[in-house]
Amino acid sequence: MLLRKNISSFSDRELLEHYRKSGKSDYFGELYNRYIPLIYGLCLKYLGQPEKAQDAVMQLFEELMPKVGRYEIEEFRTWVHSVARNHCLQLLRREQREIPLDFISSFMELQEIVHLLDGEEEDEEKLTALRLCVEKLHEKQRRAIEYFFIKEMSYADIADATGYEPVRVKSYIQNGKRNLSICIKKELK
Repeated sequence: MLLRKNISSFSDRELLEHYRKSGKSDYFGELYNRYIPLIYGLCLKYLGQPEKAQDAVMQLFEELMPKVGRYEIEEFRTWVHSVARNHCLQLLRREQREIPLDFISSFMELQEIVHLLDGEEEDEEKLTALRLCVEKLHEKQRRAIEYFFIKEMSYADIADATGYEPVRVKSYIQNGKRNLSICIKKELK
């Protein structure tokens, strides 16, 4: 049995490498446990019921443990978020339930920002441009963008956290995206 203290200090990448080499579930278990709050929150948003969200988190663990070694995973957090989202969408399709529109729209808005970063420039250049441009935004736009895209909060949650009117939150995000787009294009030229 591996000492919990030792593996808890490993980075995500190290845990993945050790799991791939050894096949010991402790490594994957440690890695997965780090992201259970993220996965559970995402599943709860999509599925709407705590019991279903808990079941989805456990199903994902059971399904991913034997499969994870076959994937090229650069950033585990991003990868597991995407896999969890797709898993929830599959569950909703099986139940023939509607997929909440606000999740689709927030995903599409995120894709617009990601699309800005596509191209031939090096990844580090893109991230530097994005960081610089986010810092240049007006404070309300920057906060709304960070809450929406990084913390994945809904418009209502952002309004509660910031005290902004819900209608203003949407405006700050839209204007912030437009300003980011303009700024990133300038920075990458």
